[in-house]
Amino acid sequence: MTTDDCSRGDPRPGAPGLTGREFFPNLISGPFHSGLVVVFAFGAVLAVLAAIAATLRGAYSAPAAEGPAEHPDRPFRQAAEHPQAADTQRKNTMALTTLDPTSALVVIDLQKGIVPAREDAPATPVVRHAARLATAFRRRGLPVVLVNVTGGAPGRTDTARPGAGTAGPAAFPPGWSDLVDELDVQPTDHLITKRRRSAFHDTGLDTLLRDLGVTQVVLAGISTSSGVESTARAAYDYGYHVVLATDAMSDPDADAHRNSIDRIFPKTGETATTAEITDMVEGTR
Repeated sequence: MTTDDCSRGDPRPGAPGLTGREFFPNLISGPFHSGLVVVFAFGAVLAVLAAIAATLRGAYSAPAAEGPAEHPDRPFRQAAEHPQAADTQRKNTMALTTLDPTSALVVIDLQKGIVPAREDAPATPVVRHAARLATAFRRRGLPVVLVNVTGGAPGRTDTARPGAGTAGPAAFPPGWSDLVDELDVQPTDHLITKRRRSAFHDTGLDTLLRDLGVTQVVLAGISTSSGVESTARAAYDYGYHVVLATDAMSDPDADAHRNSIDRIFPKTGETATTAEITDMVEGTR
């Protein structure tokens, strides 16, 4: 075979064709050929992994767009003076569905030693809304339970707590545990004194409510993340339906207030505004 035959290929029938290894004997040697196979195989594996990663990113990133973005922190005064602001800016996972025939209002720690006696105090709207709820419940002959606190648990904590370890009103200034005048206490109201955060702890509240045939409690008061939340958790554990009047409660810690409203209360009950609750109590909803 001549050199021209090699360049054109041998046209004779049955003549063997030239392979790349024969045509470029110095370029495609054994080791180089094996290296190319490894490179192409590695590239194929990377392509498969990239495709899998893209699929997973699509599957897990889509649901994030469904929920609202977290709002930035706001000063406590704004949250306290307008405690319903967080509710109108976020859609709660639970909403008030109904009021049981025998529901009770339980107001937590709205007393003179805790609520500042100033018209411009952050807790003023809370007191006003709680008083409105109490009026609506009394008008319908539903139980109103007014709770004050005269002590605290003795356990040591990092944060100093007024009244911690005390056992009675003697540890506080005169009038400290008196309920605020705006609640307009009536002879039909039920008064409960607690010495722990929860209004159910060693107070007889559960027995009182069961004797009255109560199956649902509406909670309001101060502080959202302490007395109110502790009572809500206990009420839920005792088997009551729980309703949280979110604009009738506040907390000196704005972050703690929002945490209770947004994360804790939807797991222990239903949330609503004072207007929504009073409308149901009065039978207009």
